[in-house]
Amino acid sequence: MIKPFSLLSRLLHWTMAILILAMLFIGVAMVSSLSDYHRLVSIHKPLGILILILVAARLANRLINPAPPLPAGMPPLLRFAAHASHWLLYGLMFALPLVGWGMLSAAGYPIALIGPFHLPAILPHDAVLYAVLRPLHTVLAFALFATFLAHLGAALMHAVVFRDGVFQSMTR
Repeated sequence: MIKPFSLLSRLLHWTMAILILAMLFIGVAMVSSLSDYHRLVSIHKPLGILILILVAARLANRLINPAPPLPAGMPPLLRFAAHASHWLLYGLMFALPLVGWGMLSAAGYPIALIGPFHLPAILPHDAVLYAVLRPLHTVLAFALFATFLAHLGAALMHAVVFRDGVFQSMTR
């Protein structure tokens, strides 16, 4: 029996899973709908910053409350893949909002949160920099979605095929 994750770890995990999935769909809708673009971008920006704050909290929590050990019989390659994919998820969850913030800064757009609250620019206004960061933001979003799907697939494998308690450690 695998020890469950802490309650805070589970809350952060499932909250972020929902927010990230919503964010990815909002991003796709944003670039495919001219009529809803401004409404969607007004949701996308503060949600991205919320995800950035939550991933920082989640990383701090992970360092304080490490994940339970994986099953002893888990093959080394799967163990490596599990650890690598988790760190890739953390990297993408940090990189995507930071690149988005930098992209908007380079474009000279305000990063409005709620009402009069705006974030400061983190990069100088520069059209060339914006031209580099814009497609990078898209590539990172696709990478996050692919990694998210792989994570979901692995979770389902643990729940349905392996039945080794890994999935239950995050759902209790």
